[in-house]
Amino acid sequence: MIENYNYILLIGGVAFLLGAIFPIISKRVPISLPMLQVGFGMIVGYFWLTLSFLNPLDNGLLIEKVTEIVVLVSLVGAGIKIDTELAWDLWRPTLRLLLITMPICIFAMAVLGYYTFGLTIGAAILLGAVLAPTDPVLASSIQVGPPNSGGEDTPRFTLTSEAGLNDGLAFPFVYLAINIAEAYNDGQHITGDLLWSWFTYEVLWKILAGVVVGILVGKLLAKVVFSKSSDETNISQGYTVIALTLLSYGVAEYVHSYGFIAVFIAAFAFRRSEHEHSYHQKLHDFAEQSEGLLMSVILVAFGMLIGQWLHSDIELTWSVYLVSLAFLFFIRPIGGVIGLTGLNMHHTEKYAISALGIRGIGTLYYLSYALNKDLFSEADATKLWIVCIIVILISIFIHGLSAPSLLNMTPDKSRR
Repeated sequence: MIENYNYILLIGGVAFLLGAIFPIISKRVPISLPMLQVGFGMIVGYFWLTLSFLNPLDNGLLIEKVTEIVVLVSLVGAGIKIDTELAWDLWRPTLRLLLITMPICIFAMAVLGYYTFGLTIGAAILLGAVLAPTDPVLASSIQVGPPNSGGEDTPRFTLTSEAGLNDGLAFPFVYLAINIAEAYNDGQHITGDLLWSWFTYEVLWKILAGVVVGILVGKLLAKVVFSKSSDETNISQGYTVIALTLLSYGVAEYVHSYGFIAVFIAAFAFRRSEHEHSYHQKLHDFAEQSEGLLMSVILVAFGMLIGQWLHSDIELTWSVYLVSLAFLFFIRPIGGVIGLTGLNMHHTEKYAISALGIRGIGTLYYLSYALNKDLFSEADATKLWIVCIIVILISIFIHGLSAPSLLNMTPDKSRR
């Protein structure tokens, strides 16, 4: 790759330029920034024939670490910009999506993966686990606005909070897939002890510990930043965002809990302290810009991989497209409607929330994280990468085109 260093810098410059001029482009063409950057990457990947093949199987560790950073920054941004207070009635739709819709999606995709693609049980569960959570990075365009920017409508708040929490809550099922794969590799089977150990440790302990760590770090950091009652603070917002991210994530990982949950909870707890302070706007702006820069790099690289696929010997069967479309158009929407049934919401709100289950960079992280454990066969790993990449690609374009119309269908009302 080093011999192509100057070309890579040029491509990066164009990617950032697209992000800079996107507000101008979007006024003339109904397109999202991820669509634009992935499309640019596809063109580069297709015509740059001398570039080494960007095989995700050979670059798993790099993909894991880069996507991890992007997801962390996006989780901080999501937590900071939520204006809605912590109240049962306001968060019920989010909890329904997490506790009902997400398990439905995991189960349905695991069944499809097992019977359609011939995946092992562990790999099938992994397929469901990595595709179930909505993406906090690519979903930024359908999330709530900056802090204190006005009332938050139900769909945007629900999609924001869901994306902030379900990335961490998908981890128990990723670990379930890893544990099952490890057991089968050792010649063992799924036992009650394995499931009980998974539930008590991966589900109960890691989730609860992540929440506690997030609350403590968010509140403690807020006491430092807002130690004096004033409208302005001299503490740099960049340092604060990075400290909030790394402290909550580092402490959570140290006590063997879920860092993603801790980061989002820490950002939300920080925001609820002096929640009307103008300093939160500065934090949001820094986090959003950092997220956008990092996202640009990943999306262009993702597009380049797709472009290389177009003239490679990789064969995409009809079943890959059918399963991908079934997940985005039937499984997630139906699961969302089931989860939201019984709530006092307009039917267009339920449909918009259910349909806008964007998949993206979080999926790439979870998949690379699990596959880097070297417990899954190369055949299963290849199938998993192909299905997930196709789902993400379709999601970027379908949701990028439909999101504005779906959100405009909902009643124009806020909860603040």
